[in-house]
Amino acid sequence: MRLFLAIDLPESFAESVASVQELFGDAPSLRFTDPEQAHVTMKFLGETPSDRVPEIEAAVEDALDAAGVDPFDATVGGLGVFPSLDYIRVIWTGVQDGGEEMTRLHEALERETTALGFDEETHEFTPHITLARMEDARGKGRVREVVEGEAPRIGTFRVRELRLKKSELGPSGPVYETVSRFSL
Repeated sequence: MRLFLAIDLPESFAESVASVQELFGDAPSLRFTDPEQAHVTMKFLGETPSDRVPEIEAAVEDALDAAGVDPFDATVGGLGVFPSLDYIRVIWTGVQDGGEEMTRLHEALERETTALGFDEETHEFTPHITLARMEDARGKGRVREVVEGEAPRIGTFRVRELRLKKSELGPSGPVYETVSRFSL
């Protein structure tokens, strides 16, 4: 199973996420994510045998205890890209409020999962929701124009849980399924 830990956005945000994606609509070479599956990836675990799920669940519980994060509000908005505006691979909207709590959760999850042998992250954690992936440089000018323009606000929601999710890659993109839920 291809696993990751995430904070899902409420279903009610799908329309707002889609509206922000429409700002880029005429830019070629973009592959948009499904707004109905919008989430903040807290830790990507990768291909994992299903018999490891119980030890992952225990590690997540330990991480939540260590992070000491209670339910909190998160505000989603603004735009950014990875790795840079000169070389765009991913277009995202960020977590403006609640990022500190998400970073504490991420750091605790990172400690517990790397102790289980999962790969350590090689880049700094930036709480974000992926809007699109850019296949090539066509449309880069339009993407830069939108990202450098007015920063859209998607909304604020209460973060109450973390989810262990399974990702299955299909012809029309990944399909996510929740394996376990963990209350904050």
